[in-house]
Amino acid sequence: MKCRSCRGPAVIDLPRHNANFCGEHLVAFCREQVRRAIAEFEMLEEGDRVLVAVSGGKDSLALWDILDHLGYETTGLYIGLGIGDYSEDSAEFVRHFARERGAELLEVDLASRHGYDIPGAAQRTKRTPCSACGLSKRHIFDREALAGGHAAVATGHNLDDEAAVLFGNVLRWQLDYLARQRPVLPARDGLPRKVKPLVRLTERETAAYCIVSGIDYQVEECPMSAGNKHIGYKEALNDIEATSPGSKADFYLSFQRRAVQHFEQLGATAREALRTCTSCGAPSPSDTCAFCRLESMAGQPVELRSERTAIGDHATTTTGTMDET
Repeated sequence: MKCRSCRGPAVIDLPRHNANFCGEHLVAFCREQVRRAIAEFEMLEEGDRVLVAVSGGKDSLALWDILDHLGYETTGLYIGLGIGDYSEDSAEFVRHFARERGAELLEVDLASRHGYDIPGAAQRTKRTPCSACGLSKRHIFDREALAGGHAAVATGHNLDDEAAVLFGNVLRWQLDYLARQRPVLPARDGLPRKVKPLVRLTERETAAYCIVSGIDYQVEECPMSAGNKHIGYKEALNDIEATSPGSKADFYLSFQRRAVQHFEQLGATAREALRTCTSCGAPSPSDTCAFCRLESMAGQPVELRSERTAIGDHATTTTGTMDET
């Protein structure tokens, strides 16, 4: 098996591209796919400050590394979810990555900042863990991006993730979700721009990128994700991909290029209905946003603190308070 670019020994085969790559050219391939996604969907502009949501897994750390190499000014954001040893290990992978690169890392701990963790929130509110987790992370992403003056929040959702979500939304014809299923959500009404630069890369490709780039990452899956229906959707799409390479990319990217615009009016209608949360000031379809309701049910509000740490030869640490509860 030879590399398509240099004809040297290849380390990976990519059937959907009918190509094999050595380590050096795999890295170049992945960075080019991210650059193309950013350009095609107008995600970012040169010089943008980007808040990168990092979990310690392969996708988010690969994204942070690639955005740095593409020249964007980045800050990592890690949220401590309180999921036992899993969260502790994940935090260490993120800190190690930042330390090696002298990168700025912002950490937010749910328990100390909001009085609850994900296992407790799921138990007290009867939400699924993934629902409580996703709601919490989205709120904190938005808040920290706006507070830090970042142009956008970048998340590590890859092609497998987005194709699985699209598959589930199409199965049920969830029109309101289909209206929002874009790799870019523009800034509006107190919400920052959100981008997904990995939509042209699969999980296998980001894992290989980390391995050949020497990036250590959390291999274990979240112990609270068992039973998540999107895992089943991923498996179904993987079966299709095995017999018809490129199907996932065609499914997702063709939706973006040919179909998503037909759902735009639904998204516009939902945007018009937003109010302002009387508790935290975030955009909300009701007087109290879903996050504040979750916080009220799951724990006791505490003083909020924010720490930004640049780890390296020119390390600085600043600590401040925030007024939100």
